[in-house]
Amino acid sequence: MNGHTFQDTGKRYGDLRAGAHNDNWDRQSAPTFKGTQGASKEMVVVHLTASRFFGGPERQMLELAGSMSGRFRSIVVSFSEGGLCRAFLENVRRAGFQGVALKYDTPHLLAALLEVMRLLRSSNVDVICCHGYKANTLGVLAARRVGIPVVSVSRGWTAENFRVRLYEKLDRFALRWMDRVVCVSQGQAAKVHKAGVAKQRTTVIRNAIRSNRFANRQQQDRDRVRRFLRDKTDMIVGAVGRLSPEKGFGVLVESAAEVARTGLSVGFVLFGEGPLRNALASQIKARKLDRTFVLAGFCPDLDRYLPHLDLVVLPSFTEGLPNAVLEAFGAGVPVVATAVGGTPEVVEDGVSGYLVPPGDSGALAQRIADVLSDDVRRREMGLRGRERVREQFSFALQAQSYQRLFDSLARSPVETTRSGNSKRPVE
Repeated sequence: MNGHTFQDTGKRYGDLRAGAHNDNWDRQSAPTFKGTQGASKEMVVVHLTASRFFGGPERQMLELAGSMSGRFRSIVVSFSEGGLCRAFLENVRRAGFQGVALKYDTPHLLAALLEVMRLLRSSNVDVICCHGYKANTLGVLAARRVGIPVVSVSRGWTAENFRVRLYEKLDRFALRWMDRVVCVSQGQAAKVHKAGVAKQRTTVIRNAIRSNRFANRQQQDRDRVRRFLRDKTDMIVGAVGRLSPEKGFGVLVESAAEVARTGLSVGFVLFGEGPLRNALASQIKARKLDRTFVLAGFCPDLDRYLPHLDLVVLPSFTEGLPNAVLEAFGAGVPVVATAVGGTPEVVEDGVSGYLVPPGDSGALAQRIADVLSDDVRRREMGLRGRERVREQFSFALQAQSYQRLFDSLARSPVETTRSGNSKRPVE
């Protein structure tokens, strides 16, 4: 985004705040929602995002669409992101849903806004659900002009660099204009409230996992995991995530060096790509771990490998609600993680794994060694984690919560004050 684009977007928010009358829309009256007077008709939901690959948030969107009742029809729309959205939209279409790549993208945001508005009208959309700062910024403007409810899903902020911090600041501002903000954890909800979003405008609907993804265990996959390592070890610790500062993988390397000094025969496999790859590789070499700590890169077959790990570690400094933990538990693998964000809402300390303070390599190393030193305890923790996600983090439960949310918004017209803040009744 260039400066002119931010200025133009800010002016449009300013128009809302001043109560201006654009596109024949009276911001002092309630717009009419097309066909949303009851819950019996088909409800059309658009998920608006800016996808660069088929990752955790994309999987959450697609699984949610597949878990909604037949009364809901989902359309997935993505900004092009230079054509990178293709990977996600191909998965969407293979799953039987409509996937749309927008023609216009940064820096042509006014054209993109008009394109989104046309799509909402032509598809008779009832609710738009936005994912990410760009979708939030344009989605709320489009929804207000078309006259439909708008929801945002807040998954977390990383503050990775100056540019990301700028976008996340815009995201926090956009969230204040939403009819509802779905937070993926209580931890993320606290951050959203701190950003200025009223508590009655937020709801917590956690990420989910489909545990049967990991049902087909093959010994040959365990052998493949072992082949990532240069030295054969008795146990394998896995970690999954983007190689970026907020994920704390540098702390994991230091912990791995401490674990190695205990004499345990342990290998570490880190799945993911990102800007810190070279720095992590140098750190691994400096700690003389290059034979037992490998950067495996992005792995499309991760579901096959997870059940064959002995432990999954998440050393993050910040999280919303980590899919990596849900996936580990779905595969029956215990977790040692930092007590940040929504992670403590999934990992029960001493039951399905252990929680440690962020940035503490010594505490992390100790808990890794504790799990790996007791095979019976380790297996029990994995089973308890699997039971927990099956009972409390299923897509069926998640879909029910979204259905109730969408139905409540469809039944409640919006009233807008001169300040621009929606005054939709909270049910």
